[in-house]
Amino acid sequence: MSTRREFIAGSAGGIASLVTSQLPTAETNSESCAAEVVSLCGDWLFRTDPDDVGTRENWFGSRTGDEAWRRVRVPHTWQVEAALADYCGVAWYQRCFDVPKRWRHCAVRVEFEAVFHSATVWVNGVLAGEHARKGYTSFTLDIAQAIQAGRTNTIALRVDNAFNQNMVPRGRSSDWAHDGGIFRPAQILVTPSTFVEQADVDAVPDLTSGDAKLRITAYIRNASTESWKGTVSFQIAEENNPAAVWTHSAGEGLSIPALAARTISLETTLTKAKLWHFDSPNLYRLECSIADDKESHRFTTIFGVRKFEIRDGAFHFNGERVRLMGVERMAGSNPQFGMAEPTAWIDHDHDDIKRLNCVFTRVHWPQDKRVLDYCDRHGILVQTEVPAWGPDTFAGTTTRPEEDILQNGLEQLREMIARDRNHPSVVVWGLCNEINGQNPPAYQFAQRMLEEAKRLDPGRLCSYASNSLAETPERDVAGLMDFIETNEYYGSWAPGTADDAARHLDALHTAFPDKPIVVSEYGYCACTADRPEGDEKRVEILATHQNAIRSRDFVAGAIFFCYNDYRTHIGDRGLDSCRQRVHGVVDIYGAQKPSYEHLRQESSPIESLTLKPQGNRFEVQIKTRPDFPLYTLKSYKLRGIFFGQGNIPIELQEVTLPHLTPGSDTRWELAFGVSEAPVRVHIDVLRPTGFSVRSQDWKP
Repeated sequence: MSTRREFIAGSAGGIASLVTSQLPTAETNSESCAAEVVSLCGDWLFRTDPDDVGTRENWFGSRTGDEAWRRVRVPHTWQVEAALADYCGVAWYQRCFDVPKRWRHCAVRVEFEAVFHSATVWVNGVLAGEHARKGYTSFTLDIAQAIQAGRTNTIALRVDNAFNQNMVPRGRSSDWAHDGGIFRPAQILVTPSTFVEQADVDAVPDLTSGDAKLRITAYIRNASTESWKGTVSFQIAEENNPAAVWTHSAGEGLSIPALAARTISLETTLTKAKLWHFDSPNLYRLECSIADDKESHRFTTIFGVRKFEIRDGAFHFNGERVRLMGVERMAGSNPQFGMAEPTAWIDHDHDDIKRLNCVFTRVHWPQDKRVLDYCDRHGILVQTEVPAWGPDTFAGTTTRPEEDILQNGLEQLREMIARDRNHPSVVVWGLCNEINGQNPPAYQFAQRMLEEAKRLDPGRLCSYASNSLAETPERDVAGLMDFIETNEYYGSWAPGTADDAARHLDALHTAFPDKPIVVSEYGYCACTADRPEGDEKRVEILATHQNAIRSRDFVAGAIFFCYNDYRTHIGDRGLDSCRQRVHGVVDIYGAQKPSYEHLRQESSPIESLTLKPQGNRFEVQIKTRPDFPLYTLKSYKLRGIFFGQGNIPIELQEVTLPHLTPGSDTRWELAFGVSEAPVRVHIDVLRPTGFSVRSQDWKP
């Protein structure tokens, strides 16, 4: 296994790519290397290994004709098959790939974006490395010495998803699907032997001048046995505009010894930076290039400029005080895909979250980078989390966390931050969930995780979702965090009502008067015999608890749990790949329940939308919420669609609204030019990203 930075090459935080341009070369050097990314998605051979004999019987060697191997499509998880839904243990994957002769002089690595939870990798029967007990972070292995140029090569993986007591999530403690397999994309990365491995960008705006201070750190590796000398340069442009807004070239050459790495750091100012916001997700592209007299290599990563901070006991986003509403999605819940979700389904669910007006989300484990890419480009604030879940994480310990649990948590934290730190959508590092933060070993675990997160990324907020704040909250490790997160389920998992939730929030504010409170989970689960499924109960919980949240100014955010009914190995409903908890506003296939529309309305910053007709002219009255959610609506649009005879849309009118501040009351007129009377008129207020924030129909 290579060093820290090798884990993330080719999949940097932000949307990353590897590009190399080949310089003219002499005829004798016709095999010089150009960068390539070769997908390993698609057909693989697969078999389970319940007796764990594959290593001993050389299953990683040349492909056998054994009928036990069958063809599957990667990304893949076997847990979606009825016969294997409950199989937790060892399985194997194997496939061939061609290696051109030109790769002979290249650095060649294989990257797996996630394998749950342990993977051992062989190439042509040669052990390449392993990634153990870390099922949601990417890893990259150097395979240059194992490949055979000009031939067909084989790659094999031994994968283990057995419940494990020496990792987080520990054993059976967590409440989600432990889907085994190569469940995210995989690829081969081919570059010159000296290449840019990663580039980190910290971008902090000066909200007075409009400029942004950038700190750029590039990691350059020489994988060859000869020293390398060349130059390094940087360029920044807006993502969708090729024109550079900043360039830099090092004044002197760069030298890297054989089989060594160098770190290049610099600080600069980006003038009049366009800020990233959930309603205006402006992105920049950083290119870091190196070149010698033969080849060049360019690494590209996407970043955003934004400021998410705590001031005066409240969240401030780009200088504005905000109170944020959100929902959590449990990935891997569609039984057709499990954790091996295609891009179309990831986009489907997150389009839904945007339509729900949920601009803030929390996730229980490091997400597919396609999820974070979506959030970067469409505008969703994310708390991504180390998957340390439940008090059973520290079962059997009394004073200190077990060393292997602590080290595994720290490793997952480091890999998560290394991969995801450039994503502007990621505003909080989540350190753990419901661990009983008043228990000494749990307290020490969370404290150590916090120290490490702040060491690696001091500018980002950190917290943990606690369910141990009902009594003596001042003793909970939550008090060390940047803000307080509470999972409250009064009327569902816990006895009580919304009044109890209100008293709970007041008690937290008394205990932590200078810190914002975020309700990191609330909702309704039909998970026991005394709580049968009834979506009307979910609507009631949402409405009454929302009132308690809305009326308490110190509550900075709330995340409804959850978007979807979700697959889980401890589910109380359903069989096989449909085993689930019924907790969402959509079912496991994405079908909306009545509570979906209620969540959309409660999450909207617009309190009401009223239409008054005057012939074919309509006065539209827009009232924004004065309390929660709370933020200014900038560059929103009012759109009206006129439906004529036969309910046919025959005219569209659209105007840009002035900035709408919280608690404002605005009237606007839409005039339609058609002469016939409307059958109905549909009105939308649209975010700058195109998603409707509030809708209203008028019929005569």
